[in-house]
Amino acid sequence: MTAKADQLVDRAADQLQQMADTAAGEGGLAAKFAQPLADDAEFLRKLKPSLIKARAKGRAPKNQKPGHGSVAPTGAKPKRPGSGSGPSPLLFIGLAFAAGIVLAKIIDWKNDATPDD
Repeated sequence: MTAKADQLVDRAADQLQQMADTAAGEGGLAAKFAQPLADDAEFLRKLKPSLIKARAKGRAPKNQKPGHGSVAPTGAKPKRPGSGSGPSPLLFIGLAFAAGIVLAKIIDWKNDATPDD
């Protein structure tokens, strides 16, 4: 039972480490979270039930310094700023210009509809 639980914890730590490596390879905001994710993976490995049991019985060191995980970026290319796929900023400028013209026409039409006394 303990070996199965240890494997489950190892798998979760491996997934967390993989997420940290991927985040480091992406760059930008994701890269800032890569090191804390790697640290969490290292900490999670210390939470194996067999190690907890050994520490409780005095067979394993109890007062260890916190570990620091290592981050190895994957082969993913870092994204360049502005290289995202999205609508062109010129499209928004054109739409804003057209909306401004329509709004000006409506205001002008409303002013012509109500004569001044």
